[in-house]
Amino acid sequence: MLRFRVLASTLPLLAMGLFARSELIAGPQPCIAVGDHAVQIAPASWLAHLRVGFTEDPARATIRVQIVDSPDAADFAVTDDAGNTDSGACALTPETRLVGIAAHPASDEPLIYLTYDAGGGADYRIFVSSNSFTLRQAAALLVGASDRNAPIATASIGSRS
Repeated sequence: MLRFRVLASTLPLLAMGLFARSELIAGPQPCIAVGDHAVQIAPASWLAHLRVGFTEDPARATIRVQIVDSPDAADFAVTDDAGNTDSGACALTPETRLVGIAAHPASDEPLIYLTYDAGGGADYRIFVSSNSFTLRQAAALLVGASDRNAPIATASIGSRS
């Protein structure tokens, strides 16, 4: 099981200003560090290396993610609490993988179905108790960090300074 602790406001502003619909996109983006690279929610979908979508129809989903009530029941757990801060865990590098959440994903992009139902044959189980991560962001990061041929073995969450 992977356990994560949100250690800070995740990531500071990117060095560049990004405009969408005449608004500046600013603020930290949820991020996790997996091995020697980071996976971060992209500040804009068009910047993403991988885009994922969400569906309410389990028949359309390519990945099923069950939301569980306990970190012990989860494959991936995110909680807010002050713990051992790893200030370099989410450093933005050329290897950082940006994951975008698409309103209308392409047919070849992962389509995630979030469910509380235990009988749905979930690919992953997540627990999220966070002011920094939404359920969708946590699921998108997990899918963005995973490789179906090489599942995540270890990961950590940290802030970039």
